[in-house]
Amino acid sequence: MNQTNQEDDIQVESVNSFTSKVSLETELLESTYQTMKDFVLQNPTWDQYKLINSALASFLVLQGCDDNYVKELNRNQIFSPSNSF
Repeated sequence: MNQTNQEDDIQVESVNSFTSKVSLETELLESTYQTMKDFVLQNPTWDQYKLINSALASFLVLQGCDDNYVKELNRNQIFSPSNSF
């Protein structure tokens, strides 16, 4: 199932699996991408997916998100940042 949000030009693809996952495609500034890449290369317990999930969870919690899974994800990254999801 592909959905395109015309206003933000974001493609979201649902993946059928035991846990619900979404594939997100977006454009980044080259400097942001390079910084993300450098961070992942210097921190072997992290990957691009973990970094994006952590960043989004932190942002959403700061914006007042009440979803328990998002808050738990954010808490887990604060108190044990070297563990995988």
